[in-house]
Amino acid sequence: MELKDIEISRAIIERYTDKLLENLEADVAVVGAGPSGLTAAYTLAEKGLKTVIFERALKPGGGMPGGGMMFSEIVVQDTARCILEDLGVGLYEQRPGYFTADAIEVLGAQLVRVARAGVKLFNLISVEDVLLYQDRVSGLVLNWTAVQMQGLHVDPLTMKARSVIDATGHAAEVVNGLLRKAKVKINTPSGKFEGERPMWADRAEAETLKNTCEIYPGLWITGMAANACFGGPRMGPIFGGMFLSGKKVAEEIAKDLKKS
Repeated sequence: MELKDIEISRAIIERYTDKLLENLEADVAVVGAGPSGLTAAYTLAEKGLKTVIFERALKPGGGMPGGGMMFSEIVVQDTARCILEDLGVGLYEQRPGYFTADAIEVLGAQLVRVARAGVKLFNLISVEDVLLYQDRVSGLVLNWTAVQMQGLHVDPLTMKARSVIDATGHAAEVVNGLLRKAKVKINTPSGKFEGERPMWADRAEAETLKNTCEIYPGLWITGMAANACFGGPRMGPIFGGMFLSGKKVAEEIAKDLKKS
C-alpha cells in the first residue's frame, strides 16, 4: 500500500475529533495528570464512571518523573504500598518503612491503567475557567495551552461534567480561578485559599488525605492542591499521600454521584 501524507493527516484529525466530541460530556473531569489525578481517574473509571483528564503540559506525570532533585526515584510509606503493588511496579524497602519506586515506571503503569480503564487523557489543553451554573461547578472552559502561553485572543470551548477534580498541584489553579472570577467562599475555615506552607513531610502526608474533599459544590480537590487550599505544608518527593488522596477523592465522588 502506498502511504499518502494527506491520509495520515485525515486519520489523525478524524480520530482526535471523534475522541474530543465523545468526551465533551462526562461524569468526572480531572484537571491535571499528576499522581493524584491519574489515581483518581482510573479509580473512577473502574467504578463505571465516565472520566476524562485534561493536562496542560506535553507530558503527563506532574512532578513525579523528576523524583527528588532529578533523582528519578520516589518514596512511599507502608500505608500506600498497596496502591503501587496493585499497579505491579517494583518496590524496594530502601530504609525500614521507606519504600522506593522508579518514578518513570510508576508513571508508565499509571498511564496504562488509565487507558485500559477507558479514560481519555487530552494533553496540551489548559483549563481557563469553569462552568458555574446555579452556584455549582458543572464543567470546564478549555483552550490550547499554546494559545494561553502566547496570550492569543482565541475564544475557548466548553465541556460538561457532573463533578470536577482540581489536581493541578501547588497552584490549585481551578480553585483559584473560581475564587478570582466568582468571588465565592470555599470550604475552608476562612472561606479563602490559604496557600501552602513550608516542607514538613510527616504532617503534609497526613493532611493531604485529610484535606481531600469537595471544596465547592461540584468541585473537588486532591493531592497537593488540597494542602494548598487548606494551608497545609508541602511534602517533597514522598508520594504516598498523593496516591491515597487520589483514591479517596474518587471513592467520595462515586458515592456522591450515586445519590444524584
